[in-house]
Amino acid sequence: MPETPNTQWLLEVENLACGYGGDSVVRNISFALSHGDIGCLLGPSGCGKSTILRALAGFLPINEGEIRLQSRAISLPGRAMPPEKRKIGMVFQDYALFPHLTIADNVGFGLKELAKQERRQKVMDLLHLVHLQDLADNYPHELSGGQQQRVALARALAPEPTLILLDEPFSNLDTDLRRRLSLDVREILKSLGISAILVTHDQQEAFAMCDQVAVLQNGQIQQWDVPYNLYHEPANRFVASFVGQGGFIPGKALGPDTIESELGVIDGNRAYKWKPGTLVDVLIRPDDIVYDAESDLKPRVIEKTFAGTSTLYRFQCSGDTEFEALFRSHLDFNLGEQVPVRVEADHLIAFERNT
Repeated sequence: MPETPNTQWLLEVENLACGYGGDSVVRNISFALSHGDIGCLLGPSGCGKSTILRALAGFLPINEGEIRLQSRAISLPGRAMPPEKRKIGMVFQDYALFPHLTIADNVGFGLKELAKQERRQKVMDLLHLVHLQDLADNYPHELSGGQQQRVALARALAPEPTLILLDEPFSNLDTDLRRRLSLDVREILKSLGISAILVTHDQQEAFAMCDQVAVLQNGQIQQWDVPYNLYHEPANRFVASFVGQGGFIPGKALGPDTIESELGVIDGNRAYKWKPGTLVDVLIRPDDIVYDAESDLKPRVIEKTFAGTSTLYRFQCSGDTEFEALFRSHLDFNLGEQVPVRVEADHLIAFERNT
């Protein structure tokens, strides 16, 4: 039988370092994106997400490393392909539409080499793809924010790019619209088989839209992985605390997969290389706590946040240990009430106290 060929990456970033004024804001950045996948650069403000995106687009020279697109080097130290020759589309945070042009002319702006009729047909096809075909002759100021963002996406898709870069594209929209539009954009990109890199600080947006996510801190990637693993198998304490809700409680290792804590003995799904007696911090997420009327563990409610279908409670044990739990809203407890609960942590996440 013939050998299975190696996976052909669409985008490869290897040991990238870049920044401004000769200083490197990001360093040792390495990741690869498959054809048709959507990747994400996720992290708090100032972590270097947009710097990496500018380097991918060709707007920023690199100090070290290499960027390859379809196995072709597009950025090296001292040598870079111009942005307009990279076949990379860009969707900006502020849409960057031309206010004096109609929606159709905005979308067709990069198609001037086509004949008029061919250009019009392609523009209408793209507007139909983003469900804006009836607004072709309108102007940007006549559209809502979500509609303008879809125009910006159609314009970026018009030249048939190899890769689309999305720079916090939904940050100016309200929460419900952000959620709907992010799913719409994912569906459009997947239907066309176009790869993308999204920059965002919103982890729900990242998880809903992307196949692979890089969590960044202080200019370095802490973990590049699928969303499920980032949540359940975080590489370090920062990823564990940044992704999802939750907090750490103190504990002591009884064995490689067993920890004693104020919430009782917690058995996990992985074996750590701890010696018995090692002091650790255990991550407890709200979904790790379940109501159990038979439990002897009865922490006190010190805070509650009603959210319709569910209620988020903050509990305190007899000591200073606090943790959160998310219950269905029909389980209604009062402040100060002691509630019987137990830990049901299928994925044990813990780190040595001194790390």
